[in-house]
Amino acid sequence: MTTGGGSELVRPPGGSTRATLLELLFDVVFVAALALVSMLIADRASWTGVAPVVIMLMAVWWTWSITSTTTDFYDPDQRPIQTILMVTMFGAVVTAAGLAVDSHALVFAIGYVTPHLVRGVVLVAVLHPRQRMAEQRAARFLFWFVVSGFFWIGGALLPDGWALALWVVAVTIDYVSAGARYPTPGLGRVPLAQYEKTTEHLGERYQQFVILALGDVILVPTLEISRSDFTLARSAAFVTAFCTMLLLWQIYVLGAGSIVRTTAPQVLRRATRLAPYTHLVMLAGIVCTAAAFDLVLERPTGDTPRRWIALIFGGPALFLVGRTLFTYKIIGTVPWRRVFWLVVMLALMPWVGGWHPVLVAALIVLVLSGVVVTDTMSRRSSRPLLRGRPG
Repeated sequence: MTTGGGSELVRPPGGSTRATLLELLFDVVFVAALALVSMLIADRASWTGVAPVVIMLMAVWWTWSITSTTTDFYDPDQRPIQTILMVTMFGAVVTAAGLAVDSHALVFAIGYVTPHLVRGVVLVAVLHPRQRMAEQRAARFLFWFVVSGFFWIGGALLPDGWALALWVVAVTIDYVSAGARYPTPGLGRVPLAQYEKTTEHLGERYQQFVILALGDVILVPTLEISRSDFTLARSAAFVTAFCTMLLLWQIYVLGAGSIVRTTAPQVLRRATRLAPYTHLVMLAGIVCTAAAFDLVLERPTGDTPRRWIALIFGGPALFLVGRTLFTYKIIGTVPWRRVFWLVVMLALMPWVGGWHPVLVAALIVLVLSGVVVTDTMSRRSSRPLLRGRPG
């Protein structure tokens, strides 16, 4: 481990692409925050209080995504980067504490804004003046997080009616500025060539986080069933949750690795810029699925309320939409077999209101099984064609 002068901070070409132990600990902290988001959604009696939770989910994910990009561009074994990771982990803990209580809006905002500002200040200070290009990159990020930070903190200080509106503005600034490559006065945008420098490390980081997050699908039901009786219906719901987790994992891993670890410059640029957005949709699906099984484990029998149906179907559907968009935007082809199963989900929703929640969840397992089977068949049938192409 070194102290990390400016000339050493940028990740060297050909360096190790494996995640460090501190990065893995970083992931665990953020997955715990996602689990809390799932429980908050399950605890809401209606859709009225869900909007702030969605904003919070977007903020938690954006912190993870930006920090993972940082550890891909800069060497995570350097002490300044490790300091950034530690501060961000603490910020995630503070953010999660703010998530738990509606009156802790300022705690949440400070927990979100502080790590971004600390990261920018540390990087600019350490990189100046020996790594001019990297310093400018860090300065662009810092500029836009200062801009959005005014809205995050301002929303927490103002009455509830203004808070949500200002937070919508703040999260929009964070996401849109990144999509526009952080256009900054006097510095311009992040050059496209810098996106081509993404290593396999970033692809591995996304895969590791999604797989860890999928554990929430069974973690939240495990916490629920541990407080309840092991009735036949509740046990069946628990098994259904476990099968759903495995099926979503299978849907994600089929072909995902070859996309996020690609070396083709044009494809790599698209994957790097689009992964945060498409994976947000997938994570929203995971969070909704975990919330749905929290409810199903609590009451597996009786009529299924509309909100429960929306979560039971909507969670896997969002995950499938995110995965499908990722494939389409990167490769340029529409996986129609997945679109077909999305249509099936939509068509089934109006008919299951009188079913027991555990049966509705079991129906989703059947649909996801169909997705996996058709994905597997399509992948096998395409292999001879790929092998037959010249070069």
